[in-house]
Amino acid sequence: MARKYAIETFGCQMNVHDSERMAGLLEQAGYEPVADPEDADVVVLNTCSVRERAQEKLFSRLGELRALGDNGQGGRPLIAVAGCVAQQEGESILQRAPHVDVIVGTHASRHLSSMVDRAAATGETQVDLNPYDDVSFPLGIARRFDPVKAYVTILEGCNDCCTFCVVPYTRGRERMRPRAEILADVREAVAGGRTEVHLLGQIVNHYQAPDDPACDFPALLAAVNDVPGVERIRFASPHPRHASARLVEAIRDLPRVCKHVHLPVQSGSTRILQAMRRRHTREDYLDLVHRLRAAIPGIAISTDMIVGFPGETDEDFGETMTLTELVGFSAMFSFKYSERPNTLASKRMKDDVSEDAKGRRLSELQALQRRIQWGLHSDAVGRVFDVLVDSRSRRNANELAGRTTGNVVVNLPGEPEWLGRTIPVRIARAGPNSLWGEATLDSTVDIPCAHT
Repeated sequence: MARKYAIETFGCQMNVHDSERMAGLLEQAGYEPVADPEDADVVVLNTCSVRERAQEKLFSRLGELRALGDNGQGGRPLIAVAGCVAQQEGESILQRAPHVDVIVGTHASRHLSSMVDRAAATGETQVDLNPYDDVSFPLGIARRFDPVKAYVTILEGCNDCCTFCVVPYTRGRERMRPRAEILADVREAVAGGRTEVHLLGQIVNHYQAPDDPACDFPALLAAVNDVPGVERIRFASPHPRHASARLVEAIRDLPRVCKHVHLPVQSGSTRILQAMRRRHTREDYLDLVHRLRAAIPGIAISTDMIVGFPGETDEDFGETMTLTELVGFSAMFSFKYSERPNTLASKRMKDDVSEDAKGRRLSELQALQRRIQWGLHSDAVGRVFDVLVDSRSRRNANELAGRTTGNVVVNLPGEPEWLGRTIPVRIARAGPNSLWGEATLDSTVDIPCAHT
């Protein structure tokens, strides 16, 4: 009987792709996937430590897994902790959860299956937190979870060390994948039926190919654009200070690059941005937005925002609100500041904004963003847009869902065989987070606009 595995993933797109890679490694070693951890021989928790209470979320889940009974193989499943919390906490995890069998850091995920085998054979906890520099990964091993989208990592780690960010301490310094390996990964994904490629990196637009000195990020976009079978290209996340004129031109000129950019700003106050070590000002950011919209009319711009950073005053927060209004973001991920281990802010700054103030500011910001999205989405009603159908609708199991080039979700009635196809859709209704429409095959598709 084949051994079975289950993976639970917390965090960003990069964590999702790390889970795809680990799933592929386990299946290569003879494991089969199951949905219920109770049926598994090994359960992998792929963790994220970017937001607050990440450790508590992990230990709560570990406590639940400890209570699992016999898995049909004569005992409880082996438990592996992977990802950023594993890298950050290391063997100290065992002080609170001695039943963990494998702790595998962010650099060592390629060794997961062999570590699981050793833990099963010896009964001893296996730990690997080594900072491996090699970011290559065997082609065709990743088990891609999505039938339409393919995640492709182009670089690992980060050198910027923003004061609030734990990534440089959990993912390490920047390491670039070779251009040839990335393009082989894209071609393999397309051969497997995927039509939308997501290029991933902590600062994705800082990419410089180690095997081709002429290939920076805009050049890589051009190379991926030329791969037959690729219909859409997205990327996350760029840093504003690395958004060159050539990148703006690439988004404008390459037909398969979506007319949407997720451009984290983090604050609307130059004073707070300096304290965050973001290396751009409010004025720099607004100038970049102006250049993007001048070159690509209607481009959708989304962002990340933190409220309550140490030292943030009501005046600083007011600048965040006015920047949000000026830009008119198509979407926003917003959070209250939380101190993360080992970061410069945790060592040098006092977390001096009260939880009440953080909560009030977050509520005000999210209410503003909700109004902006309502307005943008309402403007779409009656228009026709190309929608790449990529899933069943979360709203209605009898409907499909897809995204416009501007990354807005559109729900629509349709046939299962439409999955993976780009369909012209006339928008009939709008909500703050998504649209609803119906397929139309006899209408001219509108040019991209800010909300699509």
